[in-house]
Amino acid sequence: MFNIENNQLLALVDAAKDGFSKAYAPYSNFHVGAAALTVTGNIVKGCNVENASYGLTVCAERNCLAQGVISGEKAFSAIVIYTNQEKLTPPCGACRQVIVEFLAPQALVMAVNHNNDRKQWTVNELLPDAFTPKDLLEK
Repeated sequence: MFNIENNQLLALVDAAKDGFSKAYAPYSNFHVGAAALTVTGNIVKGCNVENASYGLTVCAERNCLAQGVISGEKAFSAIVIYTNQEKLTPPCGACRQVIVEFLAPQALVMAVNHNNDRKQWTVNELLPDAFTPKDLLEK
């Protein structure tokens, strides 16, 4: 299902932890880091950035993928989300939709916490029957 080498997965987790350390979350104190592996083998990372107007907060996963797009990447093979919560944290609904835009249905999405607990899904498991670019192209 996932064609990710162990050393790549470890590097993704480390990058997600680094993103976590840079999160700007003064209101919720809910820090999140994310890292994605591009299909070309590069790693991009992001963190959540809160705003006093809560609706303008941007999640780590969306910042991570946007960082990849800014770098010229538009296809990713995996994304890791890191928090220090006891309960593993899956992506929110908005992030799931953005993940569907850039990762294949069988791509890896993994949540990791400070205890190194892990849970993984495919993109399709997180958002089955998703609305995708394909839906816009097929009439």
